[in-house]
Amino acid sequence: MSNKHKNPTISFRITDAERKQIEARILASGLMKKDYFVRSCINNRICVVGKKETIYPLLKITQELYQRLVTMQQEITPISSNLTSSSNNIIELPTNHDIIKLQEDFTNMLNAIIDLLEGAKYLWEGSDSHE
Repeated sequence: MSNKHKNPTISFRITDAERKQIEARILASGLMKKDYFVRSCINNRICVVGKKETIYPLLKITQELYQRLVTMQQEITPISSNLTSSSNNIIELPTNHDIIKLQEDFTNMLNAIIDLLEGAKYLWEGSDSHE
């Protein structure tokens, strides 16, 4: 086995009928299987199941992202106040990598939430009352 690092694998079990349907769609798409699965997972609509087990994980992840943002802000705030003083203390800023990673995590989660809400709009569309 080589020392080459591989990307993480996503796998799941399906029935024989589901496999045949998926393979027919892959063939019709003209894409490689990997590309078909990636595009399907990212671009297809999300089917919303309205229960608290669906919402709580999103809430938890959103709170964790928010806490990371607050922590980063708290690390930067003393630095900006120290810039006006003549202190020679060494101050560690969040790295560019840390900021980019947080931005990517926020963007991915917000896009997923937007897609989820788009998939759930049937819950309030068509009703006269929005209360």
